[in-house]
Order: sequence, then structure tokens, then C-alpha cells
Amino acid sequence: MRKLITAFKVSVDGKVEAAQDMADWAEAWSDDYGLTDEIDACVLGGKMYPGYERYWTGIQTEPDKPAWITGTAPTPGELAWARFAAKTPHYVLSTTVTSVAWPNTRILRKRDDIAALKQEAGKDIYLMGGAQIAASFIDAGLVDEIRLIVYPLIAGPGKGLFALTEQRRELELCKVQQLPGGKLGLTYGLA
Repeated sequence: MRKLITAFKVSVDGKVEAAQDMADWAEAWSDDYGLTDEIDACVLGGKMYPGYERYWTGIQTEPDKPAWITGTAPTPGELAWARFAAKTPHYVLSTTVTSVAWPNTRILRKRDDIAALKQEAGKDIYLMGGAQIAASFIDAGLVDEIRLIVYPLIAGPGKGLFALTEQRRELELCKVQQLPGGKLGLTYGLA
């Protein structure tokens, strides 16, 4: 069975967004988790999809232009992810999204559709949706692995990664990496 992997860039106090709805500490939105060789599908929530589509389409079509979220030119890692994402199947889990412009993208309506996707042949699946969808998938027992890049800062007010989970979950530490700038890479399996 394929694993469903979710990954986040978090502050030491577990925030995925500051009070202004952005993780302004994240240096880039590239694959800093080492997923591209391990996955062949991506799942997003309906709230994240419009911004995701706009951001990565902009990088693909105008790779030398500053990206609309960051205001800076895309990093080499972001350019690599844009190429990878363009050829990788994406699934948007939503009851409200009615159409998608991103190539190779399908809309799924129920979490059970993701459970069925995990049963299909292929590599692992990246759940990139956001804290709310990650919490619901963790509570449903669908997430197999959590990868975190922990930034050395206390964000204070903001959205906590696990603030929306409803159940206690045991985690197994699988990997620890010391990263540049005082960051830590943590990989956990869900028990």
C-alpha cells in the first residue's frame, strides 16, 4: 500500500502560519522534504488549490518574474518543483471546487477516495493540503508519515499545526537532520 505523507514548515512553537495567514519564515516553497523521488501523486484541499495553481502556474510560465506570494524570483528548488508538479497527477479533495485548470488534476469528493488512491499501484502520495485537511486525515488514520522542517523561531499567535486534531496520536521518530540556519528536519511515522 502507498503511504500518504504530509509535510510542513513550522516554527518551534508548532505554528504553520503566523497571525497574518502566512508562514513568512519559510524561505521557499520548494520540495525541501526530499519527496520528489518518493511520490507520484499530490493531494490538496480545496482551500489551498487556487493559490497553489496560481503560484506554480506563474513560476512555470514566467520563471524569471518574482512570484506573487514572495515577491522574489523563484529559487532553483522552486523551479525544479514547478517542473515536477506539472507532470505529476494532482487530486483536489473538495465538495465546493467545481473545476480545475492545473494540468493532470482531478477533483475528489470524499476522504474514502483518498483511501482508495492509497490502494492503487504507484509510489507514495504527498498530502500538501494545509493544517485543516492534514488534521482530518490524521484523525481518519490515513496519514502514514509526517515530515517537518522546524524553523528556529517562536511565531506566537497563528495557526498551530495540530490544533485541529481531535485525537491523541503516538508518533515514531524515524529521522532527524540538522539543516542550515539552525533548522531541523524531522520525520515521524504514525503508530
